[in-house]
Amino acid sequence: MIGMFATSKAGHDKNQLYIIINETGEYVYLVDGVLKTMDKPKKKSKKHIQIIKYMIDSEIAEKLKNKMPIQNEEIKRAIKMKASK
Repeated sequence: MIGMFATSKAGHDKNQLYIIINETGEYVYLVDGVLKTMDKPKKKSKKHIQIIKYMIDSEIAEKLKNKMPIQNEEIKRAIKMKASK
């Protein structure tokens, strides 16, 4: 699931588009590059998100896989490109 897009199905952020950066047990950690940054990701239950079967840019996915630092601007750009499609 890491590196995939997801939308929130519940809560005050309903329908918000995020990128999954980490997964632990029944929770995922989501970022949008604006309010939920790489420094402070949103922890959300897997049952409250909808996975979008669309991978992010391969460069960002590689960075996530190798635990390399990612800039919030890269996250914002990826979400903006996905939202425009």
